[in-house]
Amino acid sequence: MTAPLPFPPESEIEFTAIRAQGAGGQNVNKVSNAIHLRFDIAASSLPEALKARMLALRDQRINSEGVVVIKSQQYRSLEKNREESMARLRELIAAAAFVPKARRATKPTKSSQRKRVDSKVQRGQTKAARRRVRDD
Repeated sequence: MTAPLPFPPESEIEFTAIRAQGAGGQNVNKVSNAIHLRFDIAASSLPEALKARMLALRDQRINSEGVVVIKSQQYRSLEKNREESMARLRELIAAAAFVPKARRATKPTKSSQRKRVDSKVQRGQTKAARRRVRDD
């Protein structure tokens, strides 16, 4: 079983309530239901290897200063938007934590090489048999 992913404490994450865009009538103009989540990767308590992998990600949510900015405005509730932004940050950290298995180069076996050449020769003989026979 693998170890759980490290997740930064909430004290390292900055939340800002902002006004959501889009439909909502007059209510959208007076209520701040959207959330801006800001997370500074370099200043966080994440392991150094994970920080480096996150900064190396080509993700549009990570700005040039190494700060993750996630805007969540899907729900009409501030708490639901806050939970969704946290879930998206968790997904981003999980994507950075995934290390693909290194590929080891292999060579084809002698038998497989021989079978390949033999099948090519056989195919060539089949095609040669289709040609017209020349009369000399």
